[in-house]
Amino acid sequence: MSTKTVERSHAGHTEAEPFFSCRDLNSYYGDSYIVQNVSFSLNKGEILALLGRNGAGKTSTLRSIARASSPELHSGEVILDGVKLHGKPNYFAAQAGIQLVQEDRRIIPGMTVEQNLQLAIISGSVGWPFERIYELFPRLAERRKQEGVTMSGGEQQMLAIARALARDLKLLLLDEPYEGLAPVVRHDIAKALREVRAAGITSIIVEQNAVAALELSDRAVILDTGEVVFDGAAKEVLESEDLRHRYLAI
Repeated sequence: MSTKTVERSHAGHTEAEPFFSCRDLNSYYGDSYIVQNVSFSLNKGEILALLGRNGAGKTSTLRSIARASSPELHSGEVILDGVKLHGKPNYFAAQAGIQLVQEDRRIIPGMTVEQNLQLAIISGSVGWPFERIYELFPRLAERRKQEGVTMSGGEQQMLAIARALARDLKLLLLDEPYEGLAPVVRHDIAKALREVRAAGITSIIVEQNAVAALELSDRAVILDTGEVVFDGAAKEVLESEDLRHRYLAI
């Protein structure tokens, strides 16, 4: 594995133990390493933009943190709110409060909006009450009896986030939340995520629209071929043409 210099800034950080951290995270498909020695941390309520070019390892990092079945977690530590998740069964990550909203949203066919929400809490601890979720996403309140898969892409994204909020959520992982959405819908999603942050929930966002992700986020981590090359303030990336050009091609 190669070793890269990591550019770091520490604006907004405290010396206290971070709410979330991953340390020397490695994951692989078969014999091919996808994520190499990835380490970063977050304070409670922060939003982090996890950025990089296509194939940089962003989605694989999210899946490793969430202990999704693929890629496999090869080594490293994941700690959330003082609880060590490494060495535990994969399902323990969700029980500890990590929820991954995947790019394909995975709305259950044949079920209404409300039934999708009810299903989310059958096997897990309860988070936000449905009425609070409907206040965050009024469109879902209007469509609570509608079959989820018949809604627009933006409404399905709202439902996918709502299902995560329905459980006892501490760390929200979002994979391409703006994919295929109109600007007005992206604005609604961003507004909702700011309210989620205000409620003290920590989030990590993987998003090809890097500028939109950075404008929403407090922090940024940039990956290049599976390794961290920048860890610092989101504002610094927005203001640095050099960083954006070298690692994000924007």
